Amino acid sequence: MLSDVTTPQDLDDRFREALAELAAPPQRRDPARPVTDDTTLTGARALELFDAQATSRQLDLAGRWLRSFDEGFYTIGSAGHEGNAAVAAALRASDPALLHYRSGAFYCVRAAQAARAASADQPEAAQGGADQPGGAADGPAEDAPAGPAEGSRPDAPDPDDPTGGPLVDRPFSPEYAEAARDVLRGMVASSREPLAGGRHKVFGRADLAVIPTTSTIASHLPRAVGMGLAVERLRRLDTAGRRDGVRTGSGGDDAYTPWPPDAVVVCSFGDASVNHASATAAFNTAGWYDHTGLRIPVLFVCEDNGLGISVRSPKGWVETTLRAKPGIRYFAADGDDLVRAYEVAAEAAAWVRRHRRPAVLHLSTVRLMGHAGADAETAYRSAGEIAADLDRDPLTGTARLLVGAGVATGEELLARYDEIGWQVRRIAEEVLDEPKLTAPAEVVAPLAPRRPARVARAVADAAARAAGPGAGARAEAFGGKPPELTGPLTLAQSINAALADGMLDHPQMAVFGEDVGARGGVYGVTKGLRDRFGAARVFDTLLDETSILGLGLGAGLAGMLPVPEIQYLAYLHNAEDQVRGEAATMQFFSQGAFRNPMVVRVAGLAYQEGFGGHFHNDNSVAVLRDVPGLVIAVPSRPDDAAPMLRTCLASAAVDGSVCVFLEPIALYHTRDLYADGDGEWLSHYAEPGAWTGGHLPIGRARVYGVGSAEDVTIITFGNGVPMSLRAAAALADEGIGIRVVDLRWLAPLPVADIVREAAATGRVLVVDETRRSGGVGEGVIAALVDGGYVGAARRVAGVDSFVPLGPAARQVLVSEEAITQGARALLAR
Repeated sequence: MLSDVTTPQDLDDRFREALAELAAPPQRRDPARPVTDDTTLTGARALELFDAQATSRQLDLAGRWLRSFDEGFYTIGSAGHEGNAAVAAALRASDPALLHYRSGAFYCVRAAQAARAASADQPEAAQGGADQPGGAADGPAEDAPAGPAEGSRPDAPDPDDPTGGPLVDRPFSPEYAEAARDVLRGMVASSREPLAGGRHKVFGRADLAVIPTTSTIASHLPRAVGMGLAVERLRRLDTAGRRDGVRTGSGGDDAYTPWPPDAVVVCSFGDASVNHASATAAFNTAGWYDHTGLRIPVLFVCEDNGLGISVRSPKGWVETTLRAKPGIRYFAADGDDLVRAYEVAAEAAAWVRRHRRPAVLHLSTVRLMGHAGADAETAYRSAGEIAADLDRDPLTGTARLLVGAGVATGEELLARYDEIGWQVRRIAEEVLDEPKLTAPAEVVAPLAPRRPARVARAVADAAARAAGPGAGARAEAFGGKPPELTGPLTLAQSINAALADGMLDHPQMAVFGEDVGARGGVYGVTKGLRDRFGAARVFDTLLDETSILGLGLGAGLAGMLPVPEIQYLAYLHNAEDQVRGEAATMQFFSQGAFRNPMVVRVAGLAYQEGFGGHFHNDNSVAVLRDVPGLVIAVPSRPDDAAPMLRTCLASAAVDGSVCVFLEPIALYHTRDLYADGDGEWLSHYAEPGAWTGGHLPIGRARVYGVGSAEDVTIITFGNGVPMSLRAAAALADEGIGIRVVDLRWLAPLPVADIVREAAATGRVLVVDETRRSGGVGEGVIAALVDGGYVGAARRVAGVDSFVPLGPAARQVLVSEEAITQGARALLAR
C-alpha cells in the first residue's frame, strides 16, 4: 500500500504498477510512422522523448538518494514536469533558452539536439522542419528524433523493420548520459560541473544555448525580453556576421553567438511566478513594444502545477492572467499529453519564429515528490490531491501512448526505465568522488575578471581609431567641431561627448532609458545623440526600471554593449535585483561562458538646489557596494568623467564587466569652484591623442594638494570633492596643509591610494555624503584598518535620514563647515 506522500520509492513503485497494467498492443507500429493520426510525432521520436523524460525522473530519484547521505545539496526536481521535453523538441538547438528549475527533460532533449546539429556539418535550419525560413506551414522545428541521428550508431533502427524492437533495445543515449552527468555534478557541487563549476546547480551550457538562471522567481523574464529585442534589433541592423550569428564583444574580443538571425528566445517559469513584479514587468514590456510595432521573438512557457510551494494558484487564475496580456499570443496544452504538448509547442514556436512576436505557452503540469526534498506535502495537501497528481504522471502518460500506438510494450519500457536508472545511478556514484571548490580564490575566480592591461589597450586602440581611420566619421558626428575644440565643458557636456565617442567606437553600443531619446535626458546629458546615431541605437523606454535593466541584460548577452540610464538613483531600488541577482551573477555562475557587459548610468546623490525631496536627492549607495564584482564609478570633475566612462565601456567590452556610472546631479552643470565666474569646475575635453596618456584605470584615486598638503588627508568623492577643496582652501589660509583624495571608484575602492595618502599625514578625515550607517565611509575606514593604518581618523557623514525637501536638506547632509570643523578636531588631538 503506497503512502499518502510521494516519496521516491512511492513514485517509482507507482510507475512500475502502471506499466504492469498496460495490455500488450494488438500489433506493432512502424516507429517511423506518427503515433496517432492527428500528429506529426513519430514513434521513434516519442521513444526518444520517453528516454529524456525517464532520464529526468531518474535524476530526481538520484538527487534524493544523494541527499539521504548528505552528498547531494539540491533536491528541487522535475518530476511531474517532464512534459517540457515536448517543448524542447519543438524548438531548435540554437534557440537560446532560460529555463525553469524543473527542466530536466528539456535539458536532456536540448543536449541531444545540439549533438545532432554539431555533427551535421550544416546549419540546423536546413535539417528539416516546416517552420524554417521558406517553410510552407507552421509545424515542428525538426522532423528527426530528439536523440542522436539514425545511422549514427551500429544499432540504429532499420526503418523498414516494423517491430520496433531495436529502438527499444538501443543503448542509453550518450547525449542523455552527458546531460545527466551535468545535472548530477551540479547536485553534488562538483567543481567539474561544466557551467557553474560547483557554485550552484543550474541548467546551462554555452554549446546548448542554455543560459543559466539561478532563482527563476521570474527575475530572468526581463532578461528574456531584452534578448528577444536585441536579437531582432541586430537582425534588422544587418550587423557583421549576420549569416553566422550576431557579433559579440564590441571593442573587445571578436566572437559570434550561435544564435541565428531567426532565433526564438524561450523562457520557462512556474505558475506562481506570474504574480511576481518581475514577470509583470516582462509581460508588460513585451506587450508594450509589440503595441508600438517593434518585434520581440520570445516564447514564454508557464509550467503550471497549481502550487507555489504550498500556496495554491486559484483555479483559472493563471489562464485568465496569461490570456489577458496584451500583445502576447496565448497557447495552452496539457503537459501529461505528449502528443498535444508537442503539437501546440511546435505551433507556438513556429508562430513566434515567423511573426517575430511574443507568445506564451501555458503548459499544465503536476508536481510530484513535493517542492523539494524536505517538503512534507501532507501538511497542506490531501491524500486525494496527491493521488490525483500521480494519476497525471507525464512519464506514465507517455508510456501509455507508446504502448497504445504499438510502438513498445510495457515490459520493454520498464526495461528502458531500469536501464536508464542504472546508468544514472552509476554516473551519480562516479561524480561523488569529484573535487569540490576548496579555496576562496577558486570560488570567486570567475566573478569579475579584471584585465587592466587589455582594458588600457582597448582605450588606446579606440584613440587610434578616433584619430586615424575614424576621424572623418567623428568629425561628421560632431558637426565638424569635435568637443576638444569647443572650449571647457561641464560634467554633463563631458559625459555627452564621451557617450558620442563611445557610440562611434562601439558599433553595437546602445543608449536607452526614460527620456534619453527625443528629450536628451532630463538634464540634457544625452542631448543630440539620437539625431546623430538614430533611434535604433538611442531610444526611449517605457517607465519601468526593472524592464530597462532587463533590456540591458538581454542586450549584453546577445552581443550588444548596452548603456541603460536610470533616471534617478532612488528609482534603482525597486529594480536592484536585476543588478544583484541577474547581472552580477552571470559570469560567476557560468565561469565566464556567458556574460552581460553593461554600463548603467545613474543620476544620483544630493545637493540639488531648488528641486529635491528624497526621490531626486537620494544619497544611498549601500545596496550597490554590497554587490560582488560590481564596478561603481563616481566622477566629480568633467576631465575625470570622460576617461572614466571610456574605461567602463572598455572594461565591459573586454571583461564583460557590469559597471554603474553614478553621476552627481548637482555637479552636472556646475561651472565654478571657489567664486562665481571663476570657471574652475570646467575642463577641456581631451583629444583622442591624449586618451592613452590620460587613461584612468579602475580603482585609482585622484589626489589634490592644497597648501603644504602635510597636515590632514581628506578622503571623499562626488559632491564631497568640491566641498572639500573649498574647505581645504579656507584651512590653507590658516596655515593648515590638506591633501584631498577623490576616490573616483566606490567599488573596488582604491585601497592602495587610500592607505598611502593616509600615511602621508597620519590624520584622516573621511567626508562621506552618503549616510553614516552603511555609507561609503565605513568601507574606507575598514580599508585603513586592514591596511595597517595607525594614525588618527574621523568621519563626517550624512545623517541616517531620507533627504527632505527644501532648506531642511542642509540639516542632514555634509556641509563645508562640518568638514573644516572635522579637520580642526583632528589637529587638536
